[in-house]
Amino acid sequence: MKERGLRVLTYNIHKGFNVGNRSLVLQQIREALIAADADLLFLQEMQGKHLRHQKKVENWPERSQFEFIAEGVWPFFAYGKNAIYDAGHHGNAILSKYPFESWENINVSPFPWASRSLLHGVIRLPLSSQDVHIVCIHFGLIGRERRQQIGKLCDRIDSHVPRDSPLIVAGDFNDWRGQASRLFHDHLHLQEVFLETHGRYARTFPAWLPFLKMDRIYYRGLIPVSCDRLTHSPWRMLSDHAPLAATFIL
Repeated sequence: MKERGLRVLTYNIHKGFNVGNRSLVLQQIREALIAADADLLFLQEMQGKHLRHQKKVENWPERSQFEFIAEGVWPFFAYGKNAIYDAGHHGNAILSKYPFESWENINVSPFPWASRSLLHGVIRLPLSSQDVHIVCIHFGLIGRERRQQIGKLCDRIDSHVPRDSPLIVAGDFNDWRGQASRLFHDHLHLQEVFLETHGRYARTFPAWLPFLKMDRIYYRGLIPVSCDRLTHSPWRMLSDHAPLAATFIL
C-alpha cells in the first residue's frame, strides 16, 4: 500500500452496452477494468437484474453484472439499487480489494420516476488504523433534482463521516454547470483530484469526443498523486462515458 498508493477508478458503464445500445460489451469492460488495476471501482448504471435481457441478449451473464466484473479480482463489493422496474433494477456498485467494515445505500431521489441513491461504504486499508469512507453517486439530470441530492449528500457526510477520516466521493455528477463544486469545497472541504492535478475538470462525456465535465473524484484527508482520463483504446468503444482513474496516498 505504501509503495503503490490507493488506486481508484470511477466509471458509468452504461448497463454494459456500447454507445447506441447496439451490443453488450460487458466482457470487454471487465477486461479493461482489470488492466486498469484499481483497488476500488466506483461504478454507475450497473445492471443488477434484467429479465428480458437475460432471455434475449447474447452472452448476458448468469449473475449480476457487478458479480461478473468482480469475480477473481475484487473479492468485496456493495451494490445499491437506484432504479427499480418490472424487468429488474440497476444502480451503483463499489468493487474493492479490501473488505468493507460497513456499507449502506441511501435514497436521495425527490421523484419516484427518477430514482437515485448514494452508496456509502467504509473500508480499512492494510497497515492503516484509519477507516476510509467511500461514496459512489449518480446524480440526476435536472438541476433542481441535483441540488436536493447535493444537499442530502452533504447531510450524510456531516452526520456519518468524521472530519479527520479519509473520504472519497466519486461518480457521475451530471454537473456540467459546476453547481456542486463550490458547496463541496466550502462546506465539506472536498477537493477534486483532476482539477488539483491538471488545473481543470476532466471532460468525460461523450467518450468518443468528450466535452462535458460529468465524472469526478472528490477527496479529503488523502494526498493526490495522479489522475488520468482514460480515452485511449478500448475505452472509447465501450460505454458513452470515459472513466477517471486516480492514485492517492494516506
